[in-house]
Amino acid sequence: MKRSIALFVALVLVLLATFALAEQYTVGIGQFAEHGSLDNCRTGFIDGLAQEGIVEGQNLTVIYENAQADMGITQQIASQFAAKNVDLMVGIATPMAQACYNAADGKIPVIFNAVSDPVASGFVNADGINAGMITGVSDALPVAAQLATIRVMLPDAKRIGILYTTSETNSVSTIATYKSLCGEYGFEIEEMGISTSADIPLALDALLPKVDCLSNLTDNTVVQALALVLDKANTAKKPVFGSEIEQVKNGCIAAEGLDYVQLGKQCGIMAALVLKGEASAADIPYQIITEPSLYVNEAVLASFGITLNEELAVRAHAIQ
Repeated sequence: MKRSIALFVALVLVLLATFALAEQYTVGIGQFAEHGSLDNCRTGFIDGLAQEGIVEGQNLTVIYENAQADMGITQQIASQFAAKNVDLMVGIATPMAQACYNAADGKIPVIFNAVSDPVASGFVNADGINAGMITGVSDALPVAAQLATIRVMLPDAKRIGILYTTSETNSVSTIATYKSLCGEYGFEIEEMGISTSADIPLALDALLPKVDCLSNLTDNTVVQALALVLDKANTAKKPVFGSEIEQVKNGCIAAEGLDYVQLGKQCGIMAALVLKGEASAADIPYQIITEPSLYVNEAVLASFGITLNEELAVRAHAIQ
């Protein structure tokens, strides 16, 4: 009996020593706003790390903060991460990623997630080389696919309205892409800029009479106010096209969008390389998720009397 107890104690001590020697990581995750796509990025990121053996509660401590789309809080969160000297910062959405990159000051690696234009955001040089100790995955929207789908679903439409936040570089660059491609599909783009969510009601009142539909970006301020956008657009009998599945679940008619869980997971895998010392964030090329999926809200389709043609129906992921 004494021998068994001694062996058991020895085994416990070995396990404790092994656990103590195992590498422990602390990661600061800053999320700019509270909405489905960004939440999915965070979920996917944790899953990606776990896939690579870095598991929250075992060898990973996560410090998670949400800025609720407040730029002042965004800066505070990033500064807090830097002061705690985390092993890695994660910035979900462009404003948060920019704040983390500035606060890290080249001393802490940064992974960006859900950044539409890494070059315009200052993370990547024009030649494609990382600007510093930062890398990540871009959620550049499949604009051509979106325009093609809108054209099929609304064959008589002429003008697409886009509401955006003027301070979000990802929105500004995406609108430029819309404008460069819209003529190929017989559309004109009518954009309306806002500074804060308080500007949205009047902006919509001015924009909706000029357009046949709205196309939502991944603009964080606008997405947070999606219920208001949908309410006004539906009253005006103008369909709203989203940019990812969560917007379609919440009432947009359709979206040629990205899988934000997969986006986050890819970031988690990249982050694991950095944490394990297998690669530097400065040397890992940023990635782009390029394959869009078509999501449609069947109830909203029916309310507008729209039936998908065979080509779209085959690809569509229907949301009930």
